[in-house]
Amino acid sequence: MGLFSFVKEAGEKLFGGKEAHAAPAPAPASPGAAPAAAAAPSQDDLNARAGKAIETYIASQNLGVSNVKVQFDGNQGKVTVSGTAPTQAAKEKVTLCCGNVAHVTSVDNQMSVTNPEPEAQYHDVVSGDTLSAIAKKFYGDANKYNLIFEANKPMLSDPNKIYPGQKLRIPSLAK
Repeated sequence: MGLFSFVKEAGEKLFGGKEAHAAPAPAPASPGAAPAAAAAPSQDDLNARAGKAIETYIASQNLGVSNVKVQFDGNQGKVTVSGTAPTQAAKEKVTLCCGNVAHVTSVDNQMSVTNPEPEAQYHDVVSGDTLSAIAKKFYGDANKYNLIFEANKPMLSDPNKIYPGQKLRIPSLAK
């Protein structure tokens, strides 16, 4: 499947902006100074929290995937996800769950698929896009917008609510 790129500023806000950036270096302690209150969390702690937030988000989508593990690298904005998906569509939806999160710029989906199928195409939403216009572009028929909507559920809850920077699955038409 490869590495997928996403727009860093677009997507679900699962964790604070501070958690997506490098943790500040601790200030050196002065001799005889009182110990600092609570140390700021390390970059590894922030990355682990962000990874868990993304895992929770994937689980909330009820995609039927199992053994999902997410690693987040806040310095690069990269998510690496592993586990098992029942279908290619579920695997692709996991990629979108991870990538359509604010502060994520790329996703490396290493999940295995129980029932392999051909991969879908993808479309990056731009200002002015509608599902009908995207359906017209890919299928030649604006009325097939519902195929795209269904292929991106449950991440999409309404066919009229897409936003610039979002990446959508475009499944092939059944023959």
